[in-house]
Amino acid sequence: TTIAKAVYNSIASKFEGCCFLGNVRANSIPHGGLVRLQNNLLYEILGDRKVKMTDADRGIQVIKERLGSKRVLLVIDDVKELNQLDKLAGGLDWFGRGSRIIITTRDKHLLIAHQVYPIYTAKALDNDEARNLLILNAFKDNRNPDECVQFPIDTALLYTHCLPLAVNILGSHLCGKSINQWHAALDNYRKFPNCDIQKVLKTSYSALEDPLKEA
Repeated sequence: TTIAKAVYNSIASKFEGCCFLGNVRANSIPHGGLVRLQNNLLYEILGDRKVKMTDADRGIQVIKERLGSKRVLLVIDDVKELNQLDKLAGGLDWFGRGSRIIITTRDKHLLIAHQVYPIYTAKALDNDEARNLLILNAFKDNRNPDECVQFPIDTALLYTHCLPLAVNILGSHLCGKSINQWHAALDNYRKFPNCDIQKVLKTSYSALEDPLKEA
């Protein structure tokens, strides 16, 4: 998700229309969730609220009709089921020539089944990469070498398991705070783990296959 957002932000201006559908896994669960995602997709690219679907199958037809000649950038983030892809980006002919569709998922087999190529497997951050990402988010453009040395970065990273999104969240929470406040925040996390970071860790754990959970 973090990588997809970075790519999206860097190239979105090169397309006629663009849309980032975040957290599709959760947003498609409520009744009518996929229809709402279709409506979001159409509105973000066309900017026309009058185009509104009430049926997913009709939504497929409208997406193909209205976007079939447009060069679009679409990110479909955190896909869990093949049906979600079928309703949001069912084929190459749905969008105009030169369009780019980026899909993030924890299940590589979904991409294979949907004939998505190429497939990029995101690598876990090593300690140095996670450290640099945390510093970037915690200090922004006001990095002071002395403060970086004083900040217990390695201790902080223990709470994130080097997951990019968790590192981003922690860095944002610490941004703008003093060294003493950083230490106080980390002490507090030991007693009361940060809810946002715990959600990221829980989601990543839930996506593991059973043998890996037991390990």
